[in-house]
Amino acid sequence: MTIRRATHDDIPQITNLVAEVVPVMRAAGNFQWGNDYPNAEVFREDIRLNQLWIAEIDEQIAGVAAFTTDQDDEYADAGIDITETAIVTHRLAVSIHYQGRGVAAALLQQAETEAINRDIKTLRVDTNTANTATQRLFPKLGYTLMGEISLKIRPGQTFICYEKRLV
Repeated sequence: MTIRRATHDDIPQITNLVAEVVPVMRAAGNFQWGNDYPNAEVFREDIRLNQLWIAEIDEQIAGVAAFTTDQDDEYADAGIDITETAIVTHRLAVSIHYQGRGVAAALLQQAETEAINRDIKTLRVDTNTANTATQRLFPKLGYTLMGEISLKIRPGQTFICYEKRLV
């Protein structure tokens, strides 16, 4: 597996990955994403900001994630100090063809590497309460459950926030 920054040439494969993942998410009761988000425009902006990463296996995009310093104001509702700079993982997705192969863990390790390279001591991520796979994964990778929040951008849904402190 190779982890690298995404390029504009990757957008068709990334949007195909999202298109295959969204119906599986919805079938599991996770309505965090839909046909409107995330989309090619969002990924183009991530690439422009140099914050989109992909995992490749056999020259196929197996996963994608954006590592930003953008924190939703609602994170404060989980007791998180949003004035503290953190690397926040957004838009984490793994192709249905590569799930269970450590792709998400490898991408989250890259987030940690980014934090270390930028001298940032905190990592954060949130997930929909219906996403049980990430709720099992994040604690295994050293993330601590911080609390539940609601997001203005996804009304009617509940999200769980996690945080990892680097020493």
